[in-house]
Amino acid sequence: MAATTQDFTKIMQDMMSSMPMDMSKFQEGFKAQAAFSEKMSKVALDAAEKSTEISAKWTKETLAKMGDMTATKSEPADYAKAMSDFASASAEIASENISAFAEVAKKVQMETVELMLAAGKDFSEDATAAMKSATSSTAAAAKKTTAAATK
Repeated sequence: MAATTQDFTKIMQDMMSSMPMDMSKFQEGFKAQAAFSEKMSKVALDAAEKSTEISAKWTKETLAKMGDMTATKSEPADYAKAMSDFASASAEIASENISAFAEVAKKVQMETVELMLAAGKDFSEDATAAMKSATSSTAAAAKKTTAAATK
């Protein structure tokens, strides 16, 4: 006796065709990721630009102070005073520029946190909507498959 088994090929084909893929969600996800990347890149590039400006300003100020220090002096004590003045000015310039770098870092940190929170919120909303849609589609497909299997 030949055992008869049910052919699940048709059932599987029907089930898969009842759950079509919505490629627009993939496209929306790609666009959202590209927009997020653009925003993060802008933050990084703005920080790099500002840091470069600070570094260039610091270098110019230091070179200007070195010019004063290396100028010819009439008295040997004037060289010691020039070195002392240069050291004091360098410490002051360094303090100002380190503070400027800290402000840039603080701004980058704040903007990054804002972007990450916004992205997380958007992702959560999208994921919730996708899960609701998938649940209803799966339930409908399961009912259809069950109905077809019982025929």
